[in-house]
Amino acid sequence: MKRDPKDLARYTAPERANHWAVGMSFILLALSGLAFFHPAFYPLNQLFGGGVWARILHPFIGVVMALSFVAMFFRFWKLNIMTPTDKEWLSRIREMVDGDDHNMPEAGKYNGGQKLLFWLLAGCMALLTVSGIVIWRAYFSALFPIGLIRLSSVVHATAAAGMIALIIVHVYAAIWTKGTIRAMWYGTVSRAWAKQHHPAWFRQITGGGK
Repeated sequence: MKRDPKDLARYTAPERANHWAVGMSFILLALSGLAFFHPAFYPLNQLFGGGVWARILHPFIGVVMALSFVAMFFRFWKLNIMTPTDKEWLSRIREMVDGDDHNMPEAGKYNGGQKLLFWLLAGCMALLTVSGIVIWRAYFSALFPIGLIRLSSVVHATAAAGMIALIIVHVYAAIWTKGTIRAMWYGTVSRAWAKQHHPAWFRQITGGGK
């Protein structure tokens, strides 16, 4: 892809690698988790070498995702603190969904929707990690009462379903907003993209330039 030398840097190589580590481990966890969730998805186990291997690998992949997400959380949490502008942005999100972003409050590096998604994902990740430890039969489940294990199984499945739904929204929004995906492939965005979608961030990194 030919890139303009005037493009703006949005993500560093380590930030992109961190993002893709979370993303790839999420895909593997979603596939193996769905295989455990319902018999209709059981054939997905074959992607991991069968049911036994899927059950062995699932929690270890979960550890990779949890650690990768923690690293990503500490990279970006300050940038995702909600401001009054973000709350106003969320109150007018219907306009954005309808394709009219001309009257939306000016967004910084992340808009209110992206920040809300970040915190919802963080909440799901925390629930998945804690409940996953409780139900990890090979190492930890013997330490907990059966009632807590059963509750954790429900929490784990619910949080996983929530996270799958949130990631679908995340991917859809990235595709819908043309020019967004390249930021995670190449680390850059065009000046026009930044000025349209994140004008406050555009002015910040260009010193208020046009």
